[in-house]
Amino acid sequence: MKLTFILAVLGCGLCWGQAADDCKPSALNVPEAKYPCVYSDNRVTFRAAAPDAQKVQIRLGKPYDMTRGADGIWSVTIPPQVVGFHYYTLIVDGAPVADPATRTFFGSGWENSGIEIPEQDADYYSAKDVPRGDVRQRWYFSKVTGKWRRCYVYAPPGYDRNAKTRYPVLYLLHGWGENEEGWHVQGHVDFIMDNLIAARKAKPMLIVMDNLNAVKPGEDASLFAARGLVAPASAEAGRGGRAPVPAGRGAFPANFGATFTEMMLTDLIPMIERTYRVAPGRENRAMAGLSMGGMQTFTTALANLDKFAYIGGFSGSSGGRGGFDPKTSSNGVFADAAAFNKKVKVLFLGIGSVEGPGTRTFSESLTKAGVHNVYFESPGTAHEWLTWRRCLNDFAPRLFQ
Repeated sequence: MKLTFILAVLGCGLCWGQAADDCKPSALNVPEAKYPCVYSDNRVTFRAAAPDAQKVQIRLGKPYDMTRGADGIWSVTIPPQVVGFHYYTLIVDGAPVADPATRTFFGSGWENSGIEIPEQDADYYSAKDVPRGDVRQRWYFSKVTGKWRRCYVYAPPGYDRNAKTRYPVLYLLHGWGENEEGWHVQGHVDFIMDNLIAARKAKPMLIVMDNLNAVKPGEDASLFAARGLVAPASAEAGRGGRAPVPAGRGAFPANFGATFTEMMLTDLIPMIERTYRVAPGRENRAMAGLSMGGMQTFTTALANLDKFAYIGGFSGSSGGRGGFDPKTSSNGVFADAAAFNKKVKVLFLGIGSVEGPGTRTFSESLTKAGVHNVYFESPGTAHEWLTWRRCLNDFAPRLFQ
């Protein structure tokens, strides 16, 4: 690429003047950037300054060709988009790049641009004048992986003032291609929890967000890519450019998630309970995750019911491709429904309505087998953050009651 082209792209976010009156700048734009902007009917206009380029596209779920103006600025208005958060990229002469007019978000394995299509009932994940908790960064050394790791911890309002209070803990995981920042950056976990706690709908709790990628020394860190289990960033599977990982166990090695489970039980949970004021016992411990994190939750929690009383899968718990058999599925943990129901206070299965019937079918099969579970369906959403924000908003009030 020519240097002039690179400089033009880097400057494109601030050079386009005022957007149309009905087209409001996305809430995720960098300061003063007018584009991308969102119309009241959820159409979106993008612009990019790339005077030396031959072809420029926007990829948001699928590619849209942009038109070059006489001034070298490319633009396109795309059809109405589903409400919520979406990753997107610029494609400049075949090369995917982040749009410098927006903040970037780690997803699908790299830093993507992001856009927020306003939701009318977004009050539950919006900043409000209520007592605020905070999200804290915590580094710790893992004996299992032999590396320093980072997690984030949401501490509820009043945590530092109430020095004698101990809190239950939710371990909350991201999905494939994302990291430990996902839930508090894309997911707004702190706003959701602050608002629920202020409304007395959820109990104050600690929420631990760790990176589900964990390998031991000598293990292949590229395991999933090497076995063709994940799609590259350019894949157009899933809305917003996100490539969902199949929930069926058949796509994964039999020991999927084993190192993370070991690391969590050996390093993460003990570190959290040494560092924070944690209420003891399995009745005060929950685990949940989205997509690949939902599968990891099932892998970890179902095999350790002596440690977890609450389990949640958000777009990550379809019961596998081979059908559900209570005697054999998940190593037979559902075979004795009465024993399972006595141990697990909440088994939550959440999904977007556009994602298909797999999770609903799994829930119905569990119910038929006598296993208590909660099925939640987010209307009109697919494999995306709005589905998972809604899942958390429904799941959190069910915990530690």
